[in-house]
Amino acid sequence: MIDSHRPKEKVYWKQNIRIVLSLLAVWFFVSFGMGILLVDFLDGFRFFGFKLGFWIAQQGSIFCFVALIFVYVYMMNKLDHEYDVDEDQDNFVPDDNYYPDKESKE
Repeated sequence: MIDSHRPKEKVYWKQNIRIVLSLLAVWFFVSFGMGILLVDFLDGFRFFGFKLGFWIAQQGSIFCFVALIFVYVYMMNKLDHEYDVDEDQDNFVPDDNYYPDKESKE
């Protein structure tokens, strides 16, 4: 279990929460702000023949959400690598405890 009282872990989690809240704010602005609150203003513009407000409410917020997933993965991999908790470090060495039924499978 991670001791969250160590300074390095506190900084890591603070940056982790900052990333999550930033991306949630973008997602909220695009889905709720642009898809509901600003729809009348955005309908004055056209995008692929559709009113922009309608398009964002129906498709754009979904594309934004998928893009935010990729941004989140990139940012978290970068943060994990910075604090040496990334998944790319595979220091695992299998032993007898990892394969307890090794003889029965052969």
